[in-house]
Amino acid sequence: MTSPLFSPIHLGHIDLPSRIVMAPLTRSRAAPGNVPSDLAIEYYRQRASAGLIITEATQISPQGQGYAWTPGIHDEAQIAGWSRVTQAIHEAGGRVVMQLWHVGRVSHPVFQPGGARPVAPTTMPVPAQAFVPGPDGKGTFTDIPEPQELTVAGIQLIVADYAQAARNAIAAGVDGVEVHAANGYLLDQFLNSASNWRTDRYGGSVENRARLLFEVIDAVTEAVGADRVGVRLSPMGKSFGMDDPDPEALFAHVVRELDRRGLAYLHLVEPTVRGREVVREADTRSEALMHAIRTAFSGPIILAGGYNRARADKALAEGRGDLIAFGRPFIANPDLPARLALDAPLNEPDPTTFYGGDAHGYIDYPTLADAPTDEVVS
Repeated sequence: MTSPLFSPIHLGHIDLPSRIVMAPLTRSRAAPGNVPSDLAIEYYRQRASAGLIITEATQISPQGQGYAWTPGIHDEAQIAGWSRVTQAIHEAGGRVVMQLWHVGRVSHPVFQPGGARPVAPTTMPVPAQAFVPGPDGKGTFTDIPEPQELTVAGIQLIVADYAQAARNAIAAGVDGVEVHAANGYLLDQFLNSASNWRTDRYGGSVENRARLLFEVIDAVTEAVGADRVGVRLSPMGKSFGMDDPDPEALFAHVVRELDRRGLAYLHLVEPTVRGREVVREADTRSEALMHAIRTAFSGPIILAGGYNRARADKALAEGRGDLIAFGRPFIANPDLPARLALDAPLNEPDPTTFYGGDAHGYIDYPTLADAPTDEVVS
């Protein structure tokens, strides 16, 4: 039987040949100035057979950076660098959207303009570490200082930064943008009552905590068009101190309002994902929440959650989602769609090369065409 993964689908104005999505993957290999490197051009070109590539999270401003050597999209050199990447993807027949990122409190003064403390909805300790350049030129994880609370004026500057970053991304040749509102970063920090204790119009009620997300979405869609905009959410996510006690009420409001805006897609990190780990069995509550989101959102939904071919086929056949995002499998298998089509063995990724480094573990994984059979492991 033909896998539903290989049927075409429309995402807004983008026509996709398959439902196989390359998930956004932070690799920390940007060149000086946070410009995509020559290695990145080859990395993305190799993976252009994905139905859709979602780029690594890309900061909208210097303030938005939280990890060493991650690319930005806020100056001319970065736009030019991304233009070379998107050209390579398109010449190889691919399609690409850029994930727009502000990490909020998950940062460090080493990245912040003037060495300032990172910004957040609320001043409180951050249960996380930042990935910063080490004295040996390699990355190292270090504790995050208590952040500073954003002023309303500061919030409005961030909204403007998202809109400009979206314009810059389109100028760099991407087919669309994805607003990153998941995984414990800035927009998720505002959504989540565990990290948002504000008493102004951006805190308290579900409607207030979601206000910044919708201001960003409205600014981005006005800048580039709703049919070029997706959003990533992580319902019931636990990353970096997220732990809202009533995700049902929160995401009922969020998804209803997103659906009203006619976006290209919704990208969901499933509740079975806990940080970097995947819990194979969803509990009744998380299943009910995902079903409620599926019912409330009328557009296409991308699911991310440690999928393999069999689980992906099952999720699509059951209608739980419309596309499947693959993360680590795409790191180690640049020709992942071909391997999934043939149900071929997959290369195993090397976690020691995930963040930072050179070509090793980045652009040197073998494809089926060039790998001896005994070098391809399942």
